[in-house]
Amino acid sequence: MKYLSWLWVGCAFVANLTDSVTAQEVSRNERPNVLFILADDLGWRDLGNEGSSLYETPNIDRIASEGMKFTRGYSTCQVCSPSRASVMTGKYPARLDITDWIGALEGEAWGKKNNAKLLPPTYNHALPAEETTIAEAFRDHEYRTFFAGKWHLGGKGSLPTDHGFEINIGGNHSGSPPGGFFSPWNNPQMKDGPRGEYLPLRLGRETASFIETHKGEPFFAFLSFYAVHAPVQTTQVLWKKYRDKAVNAGAVPERRFIVDRLAPVRQVQDHPLYAGLVETMDEAVGIVLSKLDKLRLTENTIIVFTSDNGGVSAGDNKATSNLPLRGGKGRQWEGGIRVPYYIVWPEKITSGLTCDVPVTGTDFYPTLLELTGLECQADQHLDGVSLVPLLSGRSIEDRNLYWHYPHYGNQGGEPSSIVISGDWKLIHYYEDGRDELYNLAQDIGEQSNALTNHLDKARELKVDLDRWLENAGARMPTVNPNFDKAKYERQQIHTRQVEILKLEREHAGFLKKDYSPSGGWWEDTGR
Repeated sequence: MKYLSWLWVGCAFVANLTDSVTAQEVSRNERPNVLFILADDLGWRDLGNEGSSLYETPNIDRIASEGMKFTRGYSTCQVCSPSRASVMTGKYPARLDITDWIGALEGEAWGKKNNAKLLPPTYNHALPAEETTIAEAFRDHEYRTFFAGKWHLGGKGSLPTDHGFEINIGGNHSGSPPGGFFSPWNNPQMKDGPRGEYLPLRLGRETASFIETHKGEPFFAFLSFYAVHAPVQTTQVLWKKYRDKAVNAGAVPERRFIVDRLAPVRQVQDHPLYAGLVETMDEAVGIVLSKLDKLRLTENTIIVFTSDNGGVSAGDNKATSNLPLRGGKGRQWEGGIRVPYYIVWPEKITSGLTCDVPVTGTDFYPTLLELTGLECQADQHLDGVSLVPLLSGRSIEDRNLYWHYPHYGNQGGEPSSIVISGDWKLIHYYEDGRDELYNLAQDIGEQSNALTNHLDKARELKVDLDRWLENAGARMPTVNPNFDKAKYERQQIHTRQVEILKLEREHAGFLKKDYSPSGGWWEDTGR
């Protein structure tokens, strides 16, 4: 791994976030703390402040209200490991060759178990050691560094402690909690709690404890929830609360799912188990915020909140809806990549701000360096830009944003690449070479392909996308020689005639008065 020279010279230390002060010494005790909160699979509409009428998230809503809310915040991928790698490195997934969730089958191995036109390329299964992570940047400038929760960027030899974090609670190779959300955890990186202890609350308490211990020195704390990823588990009390709330909200929908392209997609937010998990994650955030308040550290702590990809409407437990956005996790539309994106620093950033400039996961690295007065690492976070000008009401240079997902998502996503330029979004598909063009300002739900009426714009964006893919060294899918078209068509008929009806019955069952999980409630059984 790279080690930075001990230089306490910043890109520009932001005194009031109105005028940057060039290279200046900052006393170690004056440096702001950083709390980075990353949710797993939390959708853009899964929060009260973003428009959900079911989920209750007062603590996360507080974060959104106390700084700047970016209304067009994006993850760099529609699945988790790639977007997490971008946060850590400031680079796009294609440049890191981490383009799918780590553990997904690739190449011919994928083709042996799946029937599709293309074979996905290979990808890196761990965060490269030569990358200087954001945690290393802070550690090498005498910040205390802490990680809790989901890592999913490699196992032994590539754990959080191998990439700049002094302390690791629960982070390993796994993309979901090995033992579920209730203790015992079956997690070698975290001691079991009392039987039935709820994982989000444990991670919140661990983070609060770290802050208490290191309150007298600058810290970089990364709270990375396993929630709200599958398995979707909650307590019986919270299930009943949200079951009653959903039922009392009005008429039961005739259907909760539609088949969009390749997979059923949820259209309604009324999953009481998921709602309970969302509330508990929010409660855990509240534990940490309360600790900052109690220790009088809130004013001088930069807080980031975001998610690693869009909400799960079409895969895993198909637990939420991202409407008015189309699709969700694993898919190429806005529901798969648009996420909550908040940056707060009460001492310096005016509360209640919103910004509609498109921003992405690579931008956190340079932004946090500049906010804390640390030196830029332009060769490292080369795909990100500092958002400090936006935080102070100024502008940044216009730029395009890019995505490359040459895989088939478990949620029905298709091998594709994306470029967003202002309000325009071009999606290029690798199965047949077709393009989709959307004007997001006019068509946020991506229902009307504007390609025919705007061919010049589509050509312009495709040329730019191709140039970027070449520059990033993007790996491409290849033709599957064993693709069975007849079998594929039978699969689609089964999805539309059998699978979707099974889903409707299952999800209606979550709202029945006598519902109980198979095997009993998790907090009672500790499973």
